[in-house]
Amino acid sequence: MEVQGKVKLVGETQTFGSNGFRKRELVVTTEEQYPQHILVEFVQDKCDLLNNYQVGQDVKVNINLRGREWVNPQGETKYFNSIQGWRIEGVQAGAPQGMPEVPPAQAFEPAKDVKSEDHDDLPF
Repeated sequence: MEVQGKVKLVGETQTFGSNGFRKRELVVTTEEQYPQHILVEFVQDKCDLLNNYQVGQDVKVNINLRGREWVNPQGETKYFNSIQGWRIEGVQAGAPQGMPEVPPAQAFEPAKDVKSEDHDDLPF
C-alpha cells in the first residue's frame, strides 16, 4: 500500500528501552477533496530513510498496516493499529502518477493531406 501527499512533519528519532528500539514519525497530508493527516511510523533502521526529507516536500510512502491485541489489567481486550513505513521517495508536484510525460517534440501534429471530398468515406 502507499500514501502520497505533502510532508507536514518529520519527527526526531526516539529510542526506547534497554534494547535500543528506535522509532521516527512522519506526517503526510494527502491532497484530495478532504485532506487527511496520516501519521506513519518508521522503525529501527528505516528511521534513517527520513533524513533527506523536509516539510512541504511531495512524497510517496510505501506502508504496511499493523494491528495488535492487548488485554488490560481489568481483562478488557483492546486493539491498536499502526501504519509503518518501509520506503519513501520524492515526487514532482503536479505530475500525474503512472503516466509518463510526452515531450513536446513527440506530440502528434494534425494531418496536412486531408482533402475535403474525403470527409464522407466512412462505411456507416
